[in-house]
Amino acid sequence: MQPPAPSDKTRDLREFREVIRSRRTINFYLQTPVPRKLIRDAIEAATWAPNHHVTEPWRFYLLGKEAIGACVGLVRTIVTDKKDAKAGEFKAKNWAEKPGWLVVTCRKSNDELTQREDYAACCTAIQSLMLYLWKAGVGSKWTTGDITRDPRFFDIVGIDDDQEFVVSMLWYGYPKVTPVQSRKNLDDVLTELP
Repeated sequence: MQPPAPSDKTRDLREFREVIRSRRTINFYLQTPVPRKLIRDAIEAATWAPNHHVTEPWRFYLLGKEAIGACVGLVRTIVTDKKDAKAGEFKAKNWAEKPGWLVVTCRKSNDELTQREDYAACCTAIQSLMLYLWKAGVGSKWTTGDITRDPRFFDIVGIDDDQEFVVSMLWYGYPKVTPVQSRKNLDDVLTELP
């Protein structure tokens, strides 16, 4: 017997829609640790994202205190060199308050189409991971700042720049503040063809 067709009238579907619509980029976090098992479960779920030819191009790097400290020091250096010491210290202090850090990379390909498809797959995996965490009450922020292209960052994280590139540095934790947001009306972004 076939299960009933999905309907927007089902509670599960309404709840799933609300998870998608309510997810926000979180900038301020409580310092309550997020259980490592929850992060591992979110990563495992993310690996089920669609990927052409099942290339599974993603790699996940879960940073501990030592690696986070090195990244905070590096961002201080980067911002100080680019702006000044006061800006560097401000950025380092802000980053040091991010409780959880996860870096997601994509395997490099010499084939342009494969590279585009693999990058899209990694982005889909990251979104799935963020939604999983949000459903569990954990917020996140996807960032791609200067640090994610710096060879010193690759050394800290252990990324082989010849084999992979950073798609996201993801901060996560329990939200201290959840911003309010809106989106354009569906008719402003949808074209329906006959």
